[in-house]
Formats: sequence, C-alpha cells, structure tokens
Amino acid sequence: MPTSLPWIVAALMAAPFVGSFIGLLTLRLPAGRPWIVVRSACGGCQRRLSLPDLAPLVSFLVTRGRCRTCRASIPLRYPLIEAGCLVIALGGVLTQTGAMILATAFFGWFLLAVAIVDAENLWLPDVLTLPLGITGWLVVIRLGIASPLEPLIGAAVGYGALALVGWAYRRFRHREGLGGGDPFLLGAIGVWVGWEGLPAVLLWACGLGLATALFLAVRRGRRLLVTEPLPFGTFLAAGAWLTWIFNTTPYLSRGL
Repeated sequence: MPTSLPWIVAALMAAPFVGSFIGLLTLRLPAGRPWIVVRSACGGCQRRLSLPDLAPLVSFLVTRGRCRTCRASIPLRYPLIEAGCLVIALGGVLTQTGAMILATAFFGWFLLAVAIVDAENLWLPDVLTLPLGITGWLVVIRLGIASPLEPLIGAAVGYGALALVGWAYRRFRHREGLGGGDPFLLGAIGVWVGWEGLPAVLLWACGLGLATALFLAVRRGRRLLVTEPLPFGTFLAAGAWLTWIFNTTPYLSRGL
C-alpha cells in the first residue's frame, strides 16, 4: 500500500479535472469547435469562467448548478462526468497496485470519452481512437505487460475481426451493419487487452448491447427495429473497461 499511495493520490486528485475536460471535449469535438487551450464560458451570458467556476464538482454544489452571473442552469452532464471519472479512478484503486492504478484510471477515462461521443452522436472520431491505441502501446510496454510486438497483434486482430464482420454484413444484407469507427476502436482496445482479451470485450459489449435494446423495446412498448442504430462503440468501451478491471487474461495479469 505505501508504494501505491502516490499512484492512488494522483488518480483520485486528477479524476474530477479529467472529467471536466471530458465534459468539454465531448461537446466541442462533435460540434467542430476548438477544444484545445480554449477557455470555457457560460452558455447563457457567455462570461468567461474563472478558476472558482471551474473547480470540478465543488463549483456545481456551491452555485447549486447555476451560473453566478445570469443564473442559467449548468447542465447536469458536467458533474455526472466528473463523478464518473472519480468512480473510474476508484475502480483502479480497488483492483490494482502501483502504476497500474493510474494506467487503469487513464484507460477508463479515455474509454469514457469515446463512449460519450458515440452514445450522443453515433460517431467514433479517429482523433480519439488512434491516440487510445498509441497510448496503450506505450503504457503496456512501459509497465512490462507485453513485448513491443504483442500489442500490435492485438490491434490487428481487433480491427480485422470487426472489419470482416462489417464486410460480411454489407455483402449479404446490402446495408451497413457497423459504423466505420468500430473496427478502429476494437483495434485500439486490442492494444490494451491483447488479442486474448478481445473475446471477453466482445461478449461484454454484445451482452450490454442486447440488454440495452431490450430495455428500449420495453420502454417504448414495441419491438425495436433492427435498422435502429445503437452506439456499439459505447458498448465496446464498457466491455474493454470490464475486461481490464477483472483481469481475466494472462496478457493483463503480467502487469500486476
């Protein structure tokens, strides 16, 4: 525990601030607005937010979810994302030791950003999926989880598997069955969990997707049409996080 303490503190301290950034990123990136080194402003009065306004979670509680100037409501998505990042960090603290705590938190935060963008926009931008894979390669090599070649095999298997499924669906059903970003996302996930972890990721993703489809069908009181799109990237992200947390493959257990 003493050797893990700096990693625990780093993950828990960074979590709300990362969540604040993700809240901004997931709104501005799909809208094509600048999101790097750009100061935030109130959506109502356009006042530039000061440091007290930007304090994650605390500012929302102190202002009771309203702008200090115009009293416009602050969307609940911001504190929820910040709290979600804190929960992800806690997941790393409770299941990992040492540097794996921060690696787990970082992986989860990256996946959360991907999941939100896909859930809200049915879009998986390369600007998120490609850095996820590159960062994963650096992390697993640095932590001694895999040799430099193994993550690349995971990437190739992940991308190839979904690309093949997408091609087959298009070939025999004559319409798109997967989004173009899904193979890239599974390829990036394969870097982190290895090719051995990909079946678990897909099982989790398919299970969550089916549960979501059934829930929506019951809620709407009708059958869910097979042509209605679902954010499969969101389910892949959740499946990747669960696979990493439960550490079910020899590939991942090397990092412990």
